[in-house]
Amino acid sequence: MADRNTTGAAVRAEALSLRGGRGWVYRDVGFEAPPGALVALEGEAGTGRTSLLLTLTGRMRPTAGHAAVDGLELPRHAAKVRRIAALGPVPGVNEPDPALSVAAHLREQLHLHGRPFAPLVRRGTDRRAAEALAAAGLDPATLPDGLHTPARELGALDRLRLSTALALIGGPRLLCADDIDDRLDDTGRRAAWQLLRDVADRGTTVLATTTDAGRAAGLADLTARTTRTDDSAETAAAPEEEAADARA
Repeated sequence: MADRNTTGAAVRAEALSLRGGRGWVYRDVGFEAPPGALVALEGEAGTGRTSLLLTLTGRMRPTAGHAAVDGLELPRHAAKVRRIAALGPVPGVNEPDPALSVAAHLREQLHLHGRPFAPLVRRGTDRRAAEALAAAGLDPATLPDGLHTPARELGALDRLRLSTALALIGGPRLLCADDIDDRLDDTGRRAAWQLLRDVADRGTTVLATTTDAGRAAGLADLTARTTRTDDSAETAAAPEEEAADARA
């Protein structure tokens, strides 16, 4: 791997588990990632991958085990972790609004991070927005209507790039992305993993879920897995169903 700086956050999980009202959502997850690493989190559908990302970004409360981000123990310091961790593409949680343009999404995100809505975004001259788009590999010149292109007109890979750019605007030290292989062909999957590799090489720690970590071969620094347990195979709840009870 290329040399990289260490602005990212170290992430540690030990026997991390989450149990919902209908069984274990995930159980006994363990890994340790240094700052600036790209981690492939592999698991079949229903093994709690999304909930694991929400836990490690301080948005869900685990049932058992230990986790820390940048030395901040979870869930005790969940609020502090949320300030340094960002969700990239997470289907069903923070997907781009299909009706809004790329520029509108950028303006909204800049506003959330203390920057006013500005005509500079519409003209493509806002520095922070331009840097985030470049880091995510999304070139407005390649889009049907440039920055005015609605999200619904973006292909799956460009939607991934947009979601990543929006997450990077806040300068997170940890970026989490869910199901990045979804709706992509082999070429798109390789490009998606290369995108996250590039983000990690710039210093941000990246956790990305997948059903097949082999697709990240040669790009991910390490792989961790979520698996079904005997008592959860038939009863593990979908992440969105358990979120209300497990929020930090």
